[in-house]
Amino acid sequence: MDADLQLRRKALMAQCQPFLGHGIPDATAEMARVAAWCQEHKVEQDVYGSGEFIESFEGKLAALFGHGAARFMPSGTMAQCIAMRIACGPGGHFGMHPSSHLELHEERSYSHLLGLRATLVGPFASAMLPKHLDGVTEPLHALLMELPTRENGGRIPQWDELVELCGRARERGMHLHLDGARVWQAQAAYGKSFAEIGALFDSIYVSFYKDIGALPGAMLIGGESFIKQAHLWQRRMGGNLYNLLPNVASAASRLDEKLGRFGEYRRHAIELAAALSPIEGLMLLPEIPQTSMMQVRLDLDPDEARLARDRVADASGLWLFGGVGAIDEPGRCRLELTVGEATLKTPIEDAAAAFQQLLLHRA
Repeated sequence: MDADLQLRRKALMAQCQPFLGHGIPDATAEMARVAAWCQEHKVEQDVYGSGEFIESFEGKLAALFGHGAARFMPSGTMAQCIAMRIACGPGGHFGMHPSSHLELHEERSYSHLLGLRATLVGPFASAMLPKHLDGVTEPLHALLMELPTRENGGRIPQWDELVELCGRARERGMHLHLDGARVWQAQAAYGKSFAEIGALFDSIYVSFYKDIGALPGAMLIGGESFIKQAHLWQRRMGGNLYNLLPNVASAASRLDEKLGRFGEYRRHAIELAAALSPIEGLMLLPEIPQTSMMQVRLDLDPDEARLARDRVADASGLWLFGGVGAIDEPGRCRLELTVGEATLKTPIEDAAAAFQQLLLHRA
């Protein structure tokens, strides 16, 4: 990218109101907020993951999902590799959705680092369903499920389908692991408790920086024996850092305030989708959001979309999105639209007008 254009975009973005999610992260402001919170609550730092504060937070998450133990980890990539290694054993074999983060965004670390094999279960465009698992005839040690599946617009199976799918996996002796990076959205959609969701799975990973808006960090949740093994693998993989206090405190201080918000985010996503779907040159996946996220496809190629976004930002003061991705259709692109606090601040009619302007001058 041209350096001058990059600088101009950065300055323009700083002047605008963000639209997606909780807005553009400000690490300096977050660290200052966390420092004040720690001082207010007299929080003491952990040492290699041991200490009253971090252990109480781990206990809180374990109890939330109805499991016996939990372990805070620096990243979800590490947490899920560890979960699969424990569940499958050396050279083991697991199933996952073709859009899984492990397959698309982690350079297949499960294979290169741990020697595990994976089978992709179900089509990319659908949530994983019981019939998709039925189509896998080879034995699997574990099944990794993402709720919701991010790359296809935040899709989830119906609750009865999820229960049936987990039951069939158990009948086949599989360890069930939940990629719950955005499980907060799924819980609001199902209207079930986190413990009811947790009861379907043997292990669970949750993220704190995506929907919760905290600094990076993850929690791996499961039975006491499972988490004891996770401690060992975390050390082996270099993730047992001397101190994790800023990241843990950021997660702990933001979790409670966000957990009650996802129902509103989902309602807003459905209303927003209804306003966006009639716009010519724009398509939503799914057309009616199941959770508080959706995928937006535009009849613009990625470069055209970024230039159009800049024009709309300059005219309206609204920064509609950051990154856009190419798709297998020439002249089109996609972006992820997740509803959060920043999205709620923009009236739906203003957002729809901005997207209308975005596509006004397309070729």
